[in-house]
Amino acid sequence: MLLKRYSAKPLESVIICFNFTAMKEQPVILFDGVCNFCNNAVKFVLRRDKKKLILFSPLQSESGQRLLQQYHLGDNDMQSFIFIENGKAYTRSTAALKVCRHLKYLWPLCYGFMIVPRFIRDGIYDWIAKNRYKWFGVRQECMIPTPEIRARFLN
Repeated sequence: MLLKRYSAKPLESVIICFNFTAMKEQPVILFDGVCNFCNNAVKFVLRRDKKKLILFSPLQSESGQRLLQQYHLGDNDMQSFIFIENGKAYTRSTAALKVCRHLKYLWPLCYGFMIVPRFIRDGIYDWIAKNRYKWFGVRQECMIPTPEIRARFLN
């Protein structure tokens, strides 16, 4: 575990804890923290993650930014849903379908859509991503998670 102290303003400091061991062993979802659709998708995964292994981090957070840099993902990926598993980062439709394999009920069957060519899957993904703020809105406040749920977020 790595503890870092960052000064946000004079006389203010924040301690951020990065558990790199957990990130390598457990899959991580990076999501747009201000997007209602994305936040609802996180809640959806939280309820259906059968083994409670998936960790979460908003793209806008310190840990989200650090992971973007670590996996050489640029500003364009700030508009994407990112899933990190086994040391590899997946984006867009591939990320969403890979998450489905970790969910309970019939959701793992969605992974079968990987046979659809990526340009088609990502085209649909991009259309939804482009319209998500218009259709679902933007969050003005953060959810207050329970301690159990809070433990699944990187910061």
